[in-house]
Amino acid sequence: MASPTPPRRVTNIDALRHRRPEKPTSPVRKAWPLTVGIVLTLGLLAVSVFTGVADITDTVGRGHEFTWITRIPRTSALVLAGASMAMAGLIMQLMTQNRFVEPTTVGTTEWAGLGLLLTYIVLPAPDIFTRMVVAIVFAFVGTLIFFAFLRRVTLKSSLIVPIVGIMFGAVISAISTFIALQFDLLQTLGSWFAGRFTGVEVGRYEPLWIVLVVAVIVVVIADRFTVAGLGKEVATNVGLNYERIVLLGVGLVAIVTGVVTVVIGALPFLGLIVPNIVSLVRGDNLRTNIPWVFLTGIWVVTVCDLIGRVVIMPFEVPVSLVLGAVGAAVFIFLLLRTRRSDVR
Repeated sequence: MASPTPPRRVTNIDALRHRRPEKPTSPVRKAWPLTVGIVLTLGLLAVSVFTGVADITDTVGRGHEFTWITRIPRTSALVLAGASMAMAGLIMQLMTQNRFVEPTTVGTTEWAGLGLLLTYIVLPAPDIFTRMVVAIVFAFVGTLIFFAFLRRVTLKSSLIVPIVGIMFGAVISAISTFIALQFDLLQTLGSWFAGRFTGVEVGRYEPLWIVLVVAVIVVVIADRFTVAGLGKEVATNVGLNYERIVLLGVGLVAIVTGVVTVVIGALPFLGLIVPNIVSLVRGDNLRTNIPWVFLTGIWVVTVCDLIGRVVIMPFEVPVSLVLGAVGAAVFIFLLLRTRRSDVR
């Protein structure tokens, strides 16, 4: 009697032969999440335009005049400042290979404030262009100093980097406070670091459009920043001038920080919150993450600004206060999450 034929073993090659080919993802399916995000952003900006003490639908009185005097400029400033500072945080995190780095945790904002202070001491009535140039130069120099420190000092934990950066910024802030006390400019210094959109109106927010040019540059050379974020050895091996890209990244961050600090003030933790949220959801691809970083930055700033406008209406809470509370909570969450990952 013949023995039964054993069942044929299915190999990996056979499985691959009989597997159905995966259908390519259609462009419409890829684009719909971003489309929904843009629609939500437009709806949120519409809420921002119609939120305030003055009724802009009043055509009998002068309420409708506030639409173009304050509401539209303020909403435009929210878009530009939120998107640009979130982008600045993303660039700094790539350059330092650390998720806890952004302009307000490495002293960049404090250096920009010091430059503004010295400008007012040397030139009693400087124009806005002079203030921006000096703030950008000081922010650039201060960021380079921090980068040089990171290269010369080996830190075993990534958690130490933001702590050192905050200490570095605190030292610069103390120097600025001392100088402001000597020249009776303490109130002026405080107004710069209290980021708010209350005074944004026609004729005062237009310099913020400079950050739009910076955003376009970042989009064009996003791939280079991604490669530079892999480290100096990898970037050099693929033929990229690592030092030049780092200098360019620091320069773009300095421009954004200087302009936003002069026009709006400090926006703490914004560059820390947004890139980490986007990375948790979508990964670390800079090219595909840039639109979401822009949108999320706009969402965070606009929501915090709306909270500041309605919580004690008709008065306003500075957006920096709301951002600081939200950013501190997210910062602690990220620290605890990283610590649990290290323990595992």
